Amino acid sequence: MKKIIVIGGSGSGKSTFARKLRDVVGLPLYHLDNVFWNEDKTHVSREVFDRRLDVILGYDRYIIDGEYGRTIERRIAAADTIFYFDIPLAERLDGAAARVGTVHPDLPWTEESFDPEFEKWIRDYDTDQRPVTLELLQKYKEKEIIIFKNRAEADRFIEELRIKNSEFRG
Repeated sequence: MKKIIVIGGSGSGKSTFARKLRDVVGLPLYHLDNVFWNEDKTHVSREVFDRRLDVILGYDRYIIDGEYGRTIERRIAAADTIFYFDIPLAERLDGAAARVGTVHPDLPWTEESFDPEFEKWIRDYDTDQRPVTLELLQKYKEKEIIIFKNRAEADRFIEELRIKNSEFRG
């Protein structure tokens, strides 16, 4: 696990997992929301985003957190390990709503309300992006692919990895 991507629908727990994974494995973490968005809620151009992503993909070691469907195949192809959060809609909606009013290092601002447009984005994920992602995971099945169906599975994975790492170091 040297080139890791963490993907899945918004609100699924990707960023929280990516931070925990970083803390256990010590790889640099890049949140794509911070690559794409500015603090004033404007975003960089497609060209700037792609250049920034290309720099990250050129590194020997990383964790990249974010779905960003347009670039997902490029990230899957470059990664050796893919964590996919295939979390039910209700949990994703709850996760996104829980972010309101709290500071998150994966976003350059703090959400003040649950944006209806963002909620629609989350609701549409299962029909718009999920089938594409699942097809890509099948296409790149030679990669190490770990699929979480709920956040508890992701937490167990982190705990097991933490234990393995402590036994290895001990």
